[in-house]
Amino acid sequence: MKFGVVIRNMGPQSTRETIAACARAVEDAGFDAAFVVDHLAIPPDQTEGSGGRYLEPLMTLAFMAGITQRIRLGISVLVLPYRPAVLMAKQVATLQELSGGRVILGAGVGWLRQEFETLGVDPRKRGALTDETLEVFHTLFANDVNEYAGKLVKFPPFVFAPRPVRPPVWVGGSGPKALERTLRFGDAYYPIGLKPPELVEVQSYFREEAEKRGRAVPELIVGGMIREGVPDAMIDRISAYRDAGADFYVLGMGRYPDADTFRRGVERFATQVMPRL
Repeated sequence: MKFGVVIRNMGPQSTRETIAACARAVEDAGFDAAFVVDHLAIPPDQTEGSGGRYLEPLMTLAFMAGITQRIRLGISVLVLPYRPAVLMAKQVATLQELSGGRVILGAGVGWLRQEFETLGVDPRKRGALTDETLEVFHTLFANDVNEYAGKLVKFPPFVFAPRPVRPPVWVGGSGPKALERTLRFGDAYYPIGLKPPELVEVQSYFREEAEKRGRAVPELIVGGMIREGVPDAMIDRISAYRDAGADFYVLGMGRYPDADTFRRGVERFATQVMPRL
């Protein structure tokens, strides 16, 4: 099983110094990846815990790429309808190229209506926009010269370069549409709030559908918050997800006050939990 950690790119923790120290702590502790989250335009009534301060995730990962060497760099998750498809693909390709192929593209449809309105995006089209954006993303990473004519996205032929190896796509969300989106476009499924028995059912469904469609079985991603005290309960919980088929666990650190607290938390998890899993 692989492990990642969410680094806060929001609130008072989102300073240059704190993010740099946290990224180095994740790498030094032996984790596989570090993740950031995506919000671009927080309304005043949704600022609790962040004060409305959010760093743009792809630019934050570019900063983290420059101060790390090994860890994967992920978005948990990028809200695809917020961004023009070609621009997003170019940004991800640039990050993939300059990081040495370390990007994980978590992809989601979004949920915060006021944010859609601020960005001038119709939330009723978020699913369709996400699907076309993912189709464009796969098309661009597969060909040097591309054109596309969809219902919502259109562009004439152009050269997509650099064209590094396509990053893995983790499809976030829950329900039948997210499952279908994973089978069409995803390398992994990153569900919200599934229990281990439900994960077993999802894995069985993916195996059947993958065989029918002649594609690889998507990996399963889960996550949870770190807990203080004796780690046995956390080990038992993560073991249940692993036994249910989870391939990757994304650890949330909560609203840690500073980089030292973050570092102690990841070191504790790396020494007391990871070796037993």
